[in-house]
Amino acid sequence: MTDTVLIADDHPLFRQALALAVGRVLPDATVIEAGTLSTAAHAAVEAADLRLILLDLKMPGAVGYSGIALLHAERPSVPILVVSSAQESSAAQEARAFGAVGFLRKDSELAAIETAIRAALGQAPIAAQDDEAGAIDAIRSDVAALTPAQLKVLLAVLDGQLNKQIAFSLKISEATVKAHMTAIMRKLDVSNRTQAALVARSLGLDLRH
Repeated sequence: MTDTVLIADDHPLFRQALALAVGRVLPDATVIEAGTLSTAAHAAVEAADLRLILLDLKMPGAVGYSGIALLHAERPSVPILVVSSAQESSAAQEARAFGAVGFLRKDSELAAIETAIRAALGQAPIAAQDDEAGAIDAIRSDVAALTPAQLKVLLAVLDGQLNKQIAFSLKISEATVKAHMTAIMRKLDVSNRTQAALVARSLGLDLRH
């Protein structure tokens, strides 16, 4: 079977540009395009022989770096290359902390995009580097370790939704929402949903890039 590459970006013209770059690096690859985070997550689960995910941080449905965390949780062995208009100095390190293997600005030349794609295809997910912010990196790892379902619940909590609303939007029972929240609080080592939301916000999950 041929390799598959997922391009997740809400701008059709930019998806075409990325598809062109992918075609030059992997001429026989099948390209799947997604315009929202939910569509991208579904595609990531269903895609066979998925080799690479190209992800825009500003995807509809994403908050901050949640798109990376969710897609990394769905397909942890597939490299994620972030292509964003965010300031590289701060966003690149944080993107890697949540599971991305690389970061590329949207105004990069086509040749630079191709080079980044080739590099991403040869890498495994890069962990955050140890530094004086080791405690924050540890919490980032905890967030990155949440399951896709748990991340969806946490994002809904950040959006201010109540358990009943979360259950309705995710098509699950309130009991299941409560079970996910219990697991989330245990993994993040917090005692209530407010603290869980504060932890998520401290990691940039409420920042829109």
